[in-house]
Amino acid sequence: RTVSDLESAAREIEAETGRRVLPMPMDVTQRDQVDRVMAEAAQQLGGLHILVNSGSYPGGSPGATGPIDTLEDEALLTDFDVKYVGALRCARAAIPFLKAQGWGRIINISGGNARNAGNLSGGARNVSLVHMTKTLSNQLGCFGITVNCIHPGTTRTERTPDLLAARAAQLGISPEAVEQQDFAPDSAQGNAICRMVDASEIGYLTAYLCSDKAWAVTGEVIAAGGGTGNAVYY
Repeated sequence: RTVSDLESAAREIEAETGRRVLPMPMDVTQRDQVDRVMAEAAQQLGGLHILVNSGSYPGGSPGATGPIDTLEDEALLTDFDVKYVGALRCARAAIPFLKAQGWGRIINISGGNARNAGNLSGGARNVSLVHMTKTLSNQLGCFGITVNCIHPGTTRTERTPDLLAARAAQLGISPEAVEQQDFAPDSAQGNAICRMVDASEIGYLTAYLCSDKAWAVTGEVIAAGGGTGNAVYY
């Protein structure tokens, strides 16, 4: 995210919530930047309590998704460096501050591709975040820190209008018709609630997991895709 985008988002959140928001850009592939931002956030806010890891190339880099005969090694490694190792760097930098106060929350935003074969980058990165979630929850529970993971499905974000418009142009129909087809009751791309999940709904779930109401939930993965597929997870 550019500084201007972060500052614009910060002003919007401040206006809506009345809370102080500090935009701090960083590259999660650079440990020195991650360590600096975590320390600065703790210093300016008087502590650090919650870390939400959500940095990634959405869906994975084009050269890293497969099939395997077209896979570009560097693209795959970059995708992992951003999403998985980036989350690890952020957690490692934040954990000392969480331990110091005996209370903390770490939420890893993964993705439904972890449960679907096909995307060699998106699926594998998301699975690795699940493993890190459980590992850290076991290590940090005794310090009053819970760690959980969220699998969003297809989610409405600022990218959605352009993606729908591009597909609509290919199919010769309106973006609204594309979305209706995707989420029709008999669509393989749809879900049980027959509509796209909004990014704010992922935010609500994240807020719950970060609250004092969620002490009993740690090391878990919660899917928030509106009920996709027929597989049973237990």
